[in-house]
Amino acid sequence: GCALKTHYDDPAKRRLLKPEAIWEVENAMRLTAPQIRAASVIRTSWHRALLSVFDRYDLIALPTAQVFPFEVGTHWPHEVAGRAMDSYHRWMQVSAFATLGGCPAVNVPIGFDDRSRPMGMQLIGRPRDDLAVLKAAAAYEATLPWQAGA
Repeated sequence: GCALKTHYDDPAKRRLLKPEAIWEVENAMRLTAPQIRAASVIRTSWHRALLSVFDRYDLIALPTAQVFPFEVGTHWPHEVAGRAMDSYHRWMQVSAFATLGGCPAVNVPIGFDDRSRPMGMQLIGRPRDDLAVLKAAAAYEATLPWQAGA
């Protein structure tokens, strides 16, 4: 976003940015007004789709990530479940659904894989219904065997 562009514009700070951040700024600067408008139309359509889901359901539950944590030296996974990731965004795109739809979301822990790596679950609620999302998360977390103080 704007903060990245400020750092990008300062040669001393740009050297400190990771390649993915530079990619982000440079691709954003290449966007044209028609491209931005088209993205806005798609975002509005997604928002409406989410609203229709909330006609029937109170919450949407999704994994927090598409992969378990990976080695710190890995910038991003280039493949997930045999599918190539064409950008560093793709491996974590499941976390964008709530933001793009204008919905509140909270992440709660759900457990560990056989290598003891943690995973979480997003609970996504209706726009401006943050309190219901937080209450659902608190109720869920109260059931966990590893809750604080237990």
